[in-house]
Amino acid sequence: MRPINLVTIIDDDEIVSFIERKVIEQTNLVNQIKVFSNGKEAIDFLQTNSKQPDLLPEIILLDLNMPIMDGFQFLEEYIKLEPHLGKKTTIYVVSSSVSPNDMNRIESTGKVNDYIIKPITKERFEKIVKLLTEKSMSKI
Repeated sequence: MRPINLVTIIDDDEIVSFIERKVIEQTNLVNQIKVFSNGKEAIDFLQTNSKQPDLLPEIILLDLNMPIMDGFQFLEEYIKLEPHLGKKTTIYVVSSSVSPNDMNRIESTGKVNDYIIKPITKERFEKIVKLLTEKSMSKI
């Protein structure tokens, strides 16, 4: 499996972000990890780099409950921004919420690949990268 260039973690919990970063690093499947503590920081980053595909993430791991701009608000802004991005990004919600309402709301956006209950494991992340790699290989 080839490594992917960039994964973005959007989560306000520093401990969770630290653990996710360490789990991802253990896979040796990612060159770079960027962490944002809320959706606004992430949207600003995506807007700033929208015309530079090499700086955009292949995968976003998105928490739902955050200050300033939560995961739902991030998705609303992302949907508006996506046509202007120079790269396809795969979004996974990684949340502690087990609310069927949250899951249904996320599913209705049509932009989230899967809903993962925290914490993300090494095996789960490896599966995510494998699926992404297989998908990109099938387009060649």
